[in-house]
Amino acid sequence: MDIEEIREYCLSLPGAEEYFPFGETTLVFKVMEKIFFLAGIESSPIEFNVKCDPEKAIELRENFPAVRPGYHMNKKHWNTVTVDGSVDDTFLREWIRDSYELVVRSLPAAKRKILR
Repeated sequence: MDIEEIREYCLSLPGAEEYFPFGETTLVFKVMEKIFFLAGIESSPIEFNVKCDPEKAIELRENFPAVRPGYHMNKKHWNTVTVDGSVDDTFLREWIRDSYELVVRSLPAAKRKILR
């Protein structure tokens, strides 16, 4: 996946919005004002941060060298993923979707209802 494919996928998620709150080179996606994805758009290879269930985060880090504790994030709940070709795009989309779903599940019921 390249950054444009990742961007299109994030925007396809209900209620997802694109921001640049940390400057022109850090792409951020939020749902209902809560971050679920961050990426440096100038990094090569692409690297992005996504939320993850703490137990699954450990499992992914053990099984995928391209996954490590979240850079500049809470390392218990965030992973940094390097898009270096070692991980299939299907997994990348799944991890982005998982991050999105974790954020949505944490929203108040009234906000979740708006997204459905």
